[in-house]
Amino acid sequence: MTDETTIETEDEATIDTDDEATPVETAAPAPSDPGGLTNQWTGGEALAGRPEAAAVVLGEDDLLADDDDNEVLSPYDRPGRWFVLHTQSGYEKKVKQNLEARIASMSMEERIYEVVIPTREVPEFKNGKKVMTEKKLFPGYLLCRTHLDDDAWHVIRNTPGVTGFVNQGGTPSPMRRRDVEDFLGVEAGRKEEASKKAKPMLEFDLGETVRVKSGPFADFSGEIIEINEDQLKVKVLVNIFGRETPVELEFAQVARL
Repeated sequence: MTDETTIETEDEATIDTDDEATPVETAAPAPSDPGGLTNQWTGGEALAGRPEAAAVVLGEDDLLADDDDNEVLSPYDRPGRWFVLHTQSGYEKKVKQNLEARIASMSMEERIYEVVIPTREVPEFKNGKKVMTEKKLFPGYLLCRTHLDDDAWHVIRNTPGVTGFVNQGGTPSPMRRRDVEDFLGVEAGRKEEASKKAKPMLEFDLGETVRVKSGPFADFSGEIIEINEDQLKVKVLVNIFGRETPVELEFAQVARL
């Protein structure tokens, strides 16, 4: 007579270890996620009704999050993915308002989360004074954070002023982590660093004739022969006693004629 023993598992199930026991059938592994949002806006059955499926597989961009010790949550880590939309240049604000109105009226807040006009503050010099001005990073483009399924695609694509998605091979392409964090920022320090690196947008050009407003050469006029953006100075060729003499002046000391 053959001895029989049983093994008790954590869920109290028993497995017969007799040689003639019926083999235990295991469930077939689930097919891997098709990845990304490849077919969601063209009737993608694989991801239909599962907007969260896009986050199942971790890609390189997702793994980069582990390398960052930012206290401020990265905009890349918010729900959904970021996409770039084409718009008519100069109408970005109006198109943003149109899209936000359609999102509200069609109750799409749970799939289309955010629409952004990417901007950055840059230093400019106006009337000899340094001022910070908000400039559009990409005129003619908007950034949209969404779970892009068929419905979301139609709401966005049919918004007046939206001319299309930035795509790759005909498929809307989600933005990379580095681009999202660069365009939208992760922390205040990054904005300050970007502002320091940004070159000032000057009102002066080489060869331009300017008037000296203050200093020992006040009311003299001359041609700009050199611009030093780092030191915020210009070199002006001033006619002194019949001789043209280069004079170094600060931006605030000169004005356009």
